[in-house]
Amino acid sequence: MVGHDIDDLVPHDMIALPLGQMQRHAVVASPAWVAVHGMPRTPSDLPLNECIRVRLPDGALLRWPFQRDDAVTQVEAQGRLTLDEAAIARAAVLDGAGVGFFIEQDVAADIADGRLVHLLRDWTPARPGFSLYYLGRRNPSTGFTAFLGMVRKAAARDADIG
Repeated sequence: MVGHDIDDLVPHDMIALPLGQMQRHAVVASPAWVAVHGMPRTPSDLPLNECIRVRLPDGALLRWPFQRDDAVTQVEAQGRLTLDEAAIARAAVLDGAGVGFFIEQDVAADIADGRLVHLLRDWTPARPGFSLYYLGRRNPSTGFTAFLGMVRKAAARDADIG
């Protein structure tokens, strides 16, 4: 997360169990949108009124995080669409309604098939995947210990596949 170290967001008595592979964001637009507006080279080149806003579960609007080398910035989308569902946002971007901000794996097939153009790729570095956070108690229940074992085994299997 740009601007925050994950250690600042999680209480110090929590244990993190990584669940997945590194992920990255993808800023995308339809080929028709790129033909009209061109390819932005930096986040400041994005036409903010063309960026689809994302409403988070807590009601806040997502600020798009960008980082390249030591340059870190966040962009506040100001487009005419505000959505809280990634599938609907993806459909809007595919229809040329503007620029979208997604987890890359959610739009990878669209990029590979040429339905979407990946913008600002060098400004969206990989970030840690999801983790399960739990309290580091001395005597966890038998059921919880078994659950953690199952999660660790699944995470190791996924790491071998990826």
